[in-house]
Amino acid sequence: MTEPVMKLKNVKKTIGKKEIIKGLNFDIYGGEVFGFLGPNGAGKTTTIRMMVGLMNMSAGDVLIKGRSINKEFKEAIRHVGGIVENPEMYPFMSGWKNLVHYARMMPDITEERIIQVVRLVGLENRIKEKVGKYSLGMRQRLGIAQALLHNPSVLILDEPTNGLDPSGIREIRAYIRELAEEEGVAVIVSSHILSEMEMMCDRIGIIKNGELIAIQSVTDALQQTDEKEVSIEAAPVDEAKAALQELTGRNVQLNGNVLTFTIEKEMIPKVVTDLVHKQIQIYGVHANRSTLEDKFLDLIGEGVIE
Repeated sequence: MTEPVMKLKNVKKTIGKKEIIKGLNFDIYGGEVFGFLGPNGAGKTTTIRMMVGLMNMSAGDVLIKGRSINKEFKEAIRHVGGIVENPEMYPFMSGWKNLVHYARMMPDITEERIIQVVRLVGLENRIKEKVGKYSLGMRQRLGIAQALLHNPSVLILDEPTNGLDPSGIREIRAYIRELAEEEGVAVIVSSHILSEMEMMCDRIGIIKNGELIAIQSVTDALQQTDEKEVSIEAAPVDEAKAALQELTGRNVQLNGNVLTFTIEKEMIPKVVTDLVHKQIQIYGVHANRSTLEDKFLDLIGEGVIE
């Protein structure tokens, strides 16, 4: 990887005597979707607000394209686009007029750029309609278009799929992936929908009680588990169950002809081979892959997911 687009250096936030954010350090790179996960009250939104200068940090710094949020705020923040709360638009104006109005506040945004971002988020056919007639998903897409107008290097989206129906979630997920892969934008996504994060993100950072407890690629997070839940369809089923309990020393659940148990991944071939040697017929073996939710709960322990 090249130089990080955004770098958090020992970022802290203290309110009164309580340390809310406890020295966060991590890097984010162009072209990746970085997921920010954490249980309720972990400090995700506080961190995001400090990243974009909406809240002062008590210590540390955020560097964006090498520029300090603390010392060079204007130069740093010009590289950032974001939706920290729900995107606010004028409902009585068209999507196009909303974007033109916003573009006037910034230097050097051409009509060609407005057309380009409208196409990028797939609003070409509806951009001349009043925003008051837009669905929630369309308003989210318009918000992303607005955040992209000035060609940011970093796009920060706090709960971008909040309140959307399944098709809207799928659309926003596709646009976020497209932005990272085709535009080279570093996208930071905070969300509580873990299955969405699993499909959307390249890496995840998990925060608990204001501390970063893990950063890893989604692929690695899902592969780094020693045990798998295994389902085997076999006959005769009673003999298979007895053999499995003897072989694994584990509790084996029976549902119809399917036997389910938990075992280390490396042991699966041996178990199947031993069953075959015992003249048991094997009709199917399925190792259920772990989900990001499993990994998340393993790392944070007991707690409520936001």
